[in-house]
Amino acid sequence: MMQNRTHTCGELRLSDAGKQVKISGWMENVRVVSANLAFVVVRDFYGTTQVVAETEDMVNTFKAITKESTISVEGTVRERDSKTNKMATGDIEIVPAKVEVLGRCQHSELPFQINRSREADEAQRLKYRYLDLRNPAVKKNIILRCNVVAALRKSMTEHGFLEITTPILTASSPEGARDYLVPARNHPGKFYALPQAPQQFKQLLMTSGFDRYFQIAPCFRDEDARADRSPGEFYQLDMEMAFATQDDVFAVLEDVLPPVFTKYGKYKAASAAPFRRISFRESMDRYGSDKPDLRIDLELTDAACLQDCGFEPFAGQTVKAVVVPDFHKTRKFIDKLCAEAEMLSGGKAYWFRLDENGELVGGISKFVAEKKDEVIEKLGLTKNSFVALAAGKYGAAVKTAGVLRKLLGAQVEGHMDAERYEFCWIVDFPMYEIGEESGELEFCHNPFSMPQGGLEALERAHRGEIDPLTINAYQYDLVCNGVELSSGAVRNHDPEIMIRAFELVGLGEADVKAKFPAMYNAFCYGAPPHAGIAPGVDRMVMLLAGEDSIREVIPFPMNKNAQDLMMDAPSAVDPKQLADVHIAIVEDK
Repeated sequence: MMQNRTHTCGELRLSDAGKQVKISGWMENVRVVSANLAFVVVRDFYGTTQVVAETEDMVNTFKAITKESTISVEGTVRERDSKTNKMATGDIEIVPAKVEVLGRCQHSELPFQINRSREADEAQRLKYRYLDLRNPAVKKNIILRCNVVAALRKSMTEHGFLEITTPILTASSPEGARDYLVPARNHPGKFYALPQAPQQFKQLLMTSGFDRYFQIAPCFRDEDARADRSPGEFYQLDMEMAFATQDDVFAVLEDVLPPVFTKYGKYKAASAAPFRRISFRESMDRYGSDKPDLRIDLELTDAACLQDCGFEPFAGQTVKAVVVPDFHKTRKFIDKLCAEAEMLSGGKAYWFRLDENGELVGGISKFVAEKKDEVIEKLGLTKNSFVALAAGKYGAAVKTAGVLRKLLGAQVEGHMDAERYEFCWIVDFPMYEIGEESGELEFCHNPFSMPQGGLEALERAHRGEIDPLTINAYQYDLVCNGVELSSGAVRNHDPEIMIRAFELVGLGEADVKAKFPAMYNAFCYGAPPHAGIAPGVDRMVMLLAGEDSIREVIPFPMNKNAQDLMMDAPSAVDPKQLADVHIAIVEDK
């Protein structure tokens, strides 16, 4: 029993009838029927309870209290005449003897109705997040998040991992996104950085003799928001294993994740171990993405037979097709599909159909007509088939075709088994790529990954015997339902291999020592082979809750512009604070 209540608002049942009780919570609603009858709903964290005022004085007492004030109610439990299964306490009600206002809501008008807050403007929801979180539907996601984190932590501990926290204030490091910088008051002109990930620290733990490490790690990246990415701050299940291979990492997550998804997920079916493994190149060829949604049964088809059909955008280009059999959608649907694909991919979408009479119709069909028999054979077309097409350089063509595949899978009935969690590993990522902006050789993903073929492959690339772009890395992504949950890798733990890998992108030994002094020096003292991964907790919970936006599963999220509307951050600070850390604001001209 607590001082302000004997029971919670979700606790009382018919067996409690006749008891004298005290509940406390927010006054959600008052429905006045007459001068001496009113129905009141009181809500707390655990649920709701109906209170019935049956005297004029008690009705007036409740009428004088504003909605969302916190109150305590003392009274007698009795059986309800009109029971309801809409609330767990729907068999009972409380007849009040005493009502006390514990915290008055001083606003007669709320920014939105609490139980309909998800229908409100997002800016209002974020500004008044403490009200938004009172909505049981919103609160449910945060409770889910707590339960999932607890389950992950328990499972990792049972697998022999130690939970070790790593520093928040650290050195700036090139991790692929912009750092958040923190000025060092005692070191004028120098800055700490908030970690984009605990990457270097967890590798240093492996060199320190810790065998298995994990933490629910906060990470900070100054990057733009997306539906599946929160700007500023996010959390990941960070883990690393010494004397481990790629298969060792896979085995752990394939044991840890399916039970969590099966128990807590909106969908109760989840992939069992082992998860399917797909090479990066195969994934791009077949699905047009390195994060394929395997719930969709459609795949990309090579349509090289159309390169010389006389349609100019196809000439000499990669042409990819997505074939949908038994297609009966309207022209309006097709036009909308193509427009959406073009908006999402930046590439042009084309199409034609093989109608019920076996004739090519619509879209670019007139260019395909002379090659009709070959196209039907190569693409495996049957009557009423729809063919969506994309063309261009390989990367652009598969990207657009991949978007078409995803849209068609989601919008055409029978091609997506939506209510399940389908995991896969994407493996064999290229070690290097040509940068879109620089035009120079760059690391494709993580520069600390071990190249397949090790030092020998790098030496052959240095000698010009092989193209560096043909070197793959022991690097992998975990994907679920088209969402990238995590990237990981077998790490490059050998200083000689590290230097040769960086030399290919124009960084010498001095650069490596300067940029990564702790890790380079630690590796020189005998580092074990090690590997790790870090699934995103926010994205994981988003999938489990069946939400489309990651902000729905974060207690206090920022908006798309990385602003905290509730706390008014970022905000200006006092000039003295700036002076203390040796910073002057220079206005853009």
